[in-house]
Amino acid sequence: MKNMTRAGFLALALTLTLSACGGGSNAGGTTPASSGPDTEKGEGVMTYAEYTAAKVDDPVVIEAYVQGKQSWWEGAASIYAQDADGGYFIYNAQCSEEDYAKLVDGQKIKVTGYKAEWSGEVEIAEGATIEIEEGNYVAPAVDVTDKLGTDELINFQNQKVAFKGLSVAPSKDPDGKEVAYLYNWDGSGSEGDDLYFNVTDGTNTYSFTVESYLTDKDSDVYKAVQGLQLGDTVDMEGFLYWYEGANPHITSVTVK
Repeated sequence: MKNMTRAGFLALALTLTLSACGGGSNAGGTTPASSGPDTEKGEGVMTYAEYTAAKVDDPVVIEAYVQGKQSWWEGAASIYAQDADGGYFIYNAQCSEEDYAKLVDGQKIKVTGYKAEWSGEVEIAEGATIEIEEGNYVAPAVDVTDKLGTDELINFQNQKVAFKGLSVAPSKDPDGKEVAYLYNWDGSGSEGDDLYFNVTDGTNTYSFTVESYLTDKDSDVYKAVQGLQLGDTVDMEGFLYWYEGANPHITSVTVK
């Protein structure tokens, strides 16, 4: 399964004794009403600034709110989360399928693990544990359109972000034909694989992704990208993933 192969490259093989995805009151698995982020951290929990300052391989403990679930596979969950100050990507944390269903958007969680980095993407490494806590918050998407192509953009890594007023630019399929999107980065895939598409602000061109584990072929955003035409003006939202540079995982596309 895609992304799971990264396990072989991560030097951290964690065996933590805390119970995975334990506790919590949101057993029904429905999205709670957002009440705003709690800026107070529990005992031993890092602020976002402390997390940012930690070195790769350092132990980390954070409290944040689920903003999107990328995947669950064989007892491991990959999740986007956010607090009042920044975003987190939690990669392959220990979690049962039953508890994964409880991690609806807005659910507060505590994550204990180690800090890692993968091709520029800063994350909490495979094997971390998740505890479900009281509280909920769904973060608004921050407009970072004017940060594209700047060094400032990385400050929003893993956050829910928005890009507005960009135009769909050509991608080239394996036959050299200009198209609005590709299945896989090189056009080698088929429906159900990741979608890649280019957008331009009139000066520079950027590559965006619809990550099929985060938003699959039946999702609204997947279908919206399949319907794009070259030159369409679009507003988008997604998570600011990083892979050898900005690689936004788009979750919403609106044609203007």
